[in-house]
Amino acid sequence: QVQLVESGGGSAQPGGSLRLSCAASGIVFSVYTMGWYRQAPGKQRELVAHIFGGSSTNYADSVKGRFTISRDNAKNTVYLQMNSLKPEDTAVYYCNAYAGGPRYWGQGTQVTVSS
Repeated sequence: QVQLVESGGGSAQPGGSLRLSCAASGIVFSVYTMGWYRQAPGKQRELVAHIFGGSSTNYADSVKGRFTISRDNAKNTVYLQMNSLKPEDTAVYYCNAYAGGPRYWGQGTQVTVSS
């Protein structure tokens, strides 16, 4: 059974930082492209960042230079370091795993940025 468990969400002030983690089980983690998506109230889910098995990355324009995605294949964990947070980063953040077959999703973790 595949499980993706996110943690690290919470509240931050504008300009602050948070670090999200997603622990995966039930998959051969190293071959999966891991991604972070987010969904704000009333909006569609959108890609935040991807990290491929070879550790190359891509980011949404809105987070480039502020967010960093990384992975630790030994721990089956993907991270999202979020710096210089803005109120518009407020959303539920979801972890995603994909390797050409079914997409797997975590349950989501809330990130709220406000003063």
